[in-house]
Amino acid sequence: MIYTTEVEHMCPIAKGAYHGPAPIPEEGKWVQAKEITDISGFTHGVGWCAPQQGACKLSLNIKNGVIEEALVETIGCSGMTHSAAMASEILIGKTILEALNTDLVCDAINTAMRELFLQIVYGRSQSAFSEGGLAVGASMEDLGKGLRSQVGTMFATKAKGPRYLEMAEGYVTRVALNKEDEIVGYEFINLGKMMDFVKKGDDANTAMEKAKGHYGQFDDAAKYVDPRQE
Repeated sequence: MIYTTEVEHMCPIAKGAYHGPAPIPEEGKWVQAKEITDISGFTHGVGWCAPQQGACKLSLNIKNGVIEEALVETIGCSGMTHSAAMASEILIGKTILEALNTDLVCDAINTAMRELFLQIVYGRSQSAFSEGGLAVGASMEDLGKGLRSQVGTMFATKAKGPRYLEMAEGYVTRVALNKEDEIVGYEFINLGKMMDFVKKGDDANTAMEKAKGHYGQFDDAAKYVDPRQE
C-alpha cells in the first residue's frame, strides 16, 4: 500500500464502532452481505440494446454467489436469439460478479444482467422471503407446461382497428366480434401443448384441435375473423 507523505506523517486515531452492512433479505434469512458468496436468490432483470430496438428478460437462480440456473428470453433482432443461446452457456457456473463483467454477446442481455445484479445485491429478489429459496428449475415454471415463452403480439391501425396475433395462452387463430364489430373474445392454439401431442403420436391436425382453446365471450359472438387474413 502506498501512502502520500501527508498521510505518513499523521498520527493514528482509533476507529469507532463498526456496525457492518445493512442486512438484506435472502431466501428467508437476513444476511449481512460482505462477499459474493453471501448472495443467494432467484430474480429477473430486463434489459435493452443500445439502439433500444430489442429487449431481454433474464432470470437467474443464484446459490452462494454462483449462477446455478439461467433462463434467457429475448425479443428483437434475429441475432438476439443466437446471442441468448451463447449466453445460456456462458452464464451457468459463474459468480454473479464474473457474469456482470462478462460479455454476454448482446447489449440487451448485458443490460439485463446489470439490472438483475442491482436487484439481487440489494435484497430485491423474488425469493427474498422464501425459506431455502427456490429450487433450481424454478424459472421453467414461468413458461408453463408447454415450456414456451409467454408472448403478447398485437397489431392495430386507425383505419382497420386492432388485431390480436399472440396472447399468453398461445397463437391466436380467430378473433370474436359482437354486433358492433368490437372484440369480445378470441380462439388460440397453445403451441407448446400442440407439439407435445405431436411428439406423443398425434397427427398435426388432431394435435392442433386438441391444443385449441378460447377466451371471453367467444361462443356468443356475432362473427369471427382471422386476424392475419381478414
